[in-house]
Amino acid sequence: MSGPLARAFAGWRTGLSGPVLVLQAGVAVNYFGSGLILPFEIIYLHHARGFSTATAGLVLAAATGTAAVATPPAGALLDRVRPKPILIAGGLAAVLGYAGFAFVERPWQAFACAVIGGAGLGITNTANRVLSLALVTPEQRPSMFALGRVAGNFGLGSGATVAGFILASGAQHLHSFQALYLFDALTSAAFAMIVLMAIPDLRLGSGAAPSNSARGFRAVARHRVFLILIAANIVLLAVGPAFFSSILPPFATAHTPVGPGEIGVVVLLNTFFIVVAQIPATRVVKRMRRTHAFAATSGLWAIALLAVLLATLTRSTLAATTVLAGVAIVIAIGECAHSTVLGPLVADLAPPHLLGRYMSLYSLTFTAALALGPAVGGAMLATSPDVVWWGGALTAALIGAGFLRLGDRVPDPLLQTQSTRLQATPETT
Repeated sequence: MSGPLARAFAGWRTGLSGPVLVLQAGVAVNYFGSGLILPFEIIYLHHARGFSTATAGLVLAAATGTAAVATPPAGALLDRVRPKPILIAGGLAAVLGYAGFAFVERPWQAFACAVIGGAGLGITNTANRVLSLALVTPEQRPSMFALGRVAGNFGLGSGATVAGFILASGAQHLHSFQALYLFDALTSAAFAMIVLMAIPDLRLGSGAAPSNSARGFRAVARHRVFLILIAANIVLLAVGPAFFSSILPPFATAHTPVGPGEIGVVVLLNTFFIVVAQIPATRVVKRMRRTHAFAATSGLWAIALLAVLLATLTRSTLAATTVLAGVAIVIAIGECAHSTVLGPLVADLAPPHLLGRYMSLYSLTFTAALALGPAVGGAMLATSPDVVWWGGALTAALIGAGFLRLGDRVPDPLLQTQSTRLQATPETT
């Protein structure tokens, strides 16, 4: 047994330094707190505080919107100062906002807390990525982003599971919800403390712009390949993970034999697969060209979206659940490849003096996709449910073909290695 176990654990070795591992452990703690409240915020505001569901939804939208608005200024600030104090400040803002949620009694108070907490989240996400990049070498970037993906998914999944058990046990009264929000604030404070006490105050490069280089977001806007990548990523995430998380549950409960319990199992399987497979998958994806990895991700998500329709062809709950479980795994495989490639690519494209701005727009792609996916998918679901999956699959396939056409315009470590080897090989006559 020692041989198989040793090989299994070897697949999880990242080669990352201690500070990076500690930082990502702090990320897992922080996301655990987010998982405690994320699935139950509308329930809390509606049932425990008496807000209408529309008002509760607007409060959540205010938090997400503020996070999006705060992200670009945070990126600009990160190009001027070190990321560690910005990360701590963002964490403390999240503490204030989400601790305040435990005591809101009127909508205006909830909106105020949403703005403060949302700003903290927007700042924290960008600053965490910039600080993480300062702690690793360019060769370690895929492993760093992969580990961050694992930490986030593990924290969210475990937090939501714990909160679900607490509330399912009959403890859905006000004090239980208040305790969850206060514990979420405590995890944000713990994350800020970990950063303060255990993480070096480093900065990637000198941060100084060359005298003849463009500055600010205008310089970013001139980077055509980066803008194409960001736009394609927003659409791809919207029709892939966003459709899976937001559109699949209502579609499946209305058009297949599965119910909420089976949907919960399917979503849990997706998260669990990412946590287990992300680090080993990184080793596989590193051997692929980046454009090929993006195209493979797009193809996998196209197949998964079409496979959803297979679940409507059976009346067996077990068969439909099995099909959707397969969809969850295929989506997760694509997510493993996507997170390994995109983050390091953005870091490679960014000039050192603009890294904060580039990473802020990278962070915004996820926020935009989470907003675009439910909006577009919900409208399509109301008119022609099957079109959601046909249209999403076609869109993903077209984006995959577009990635292949980018070719050598995308910086790729494999191409650089091959070029170095060819230059080092003596010419034969």
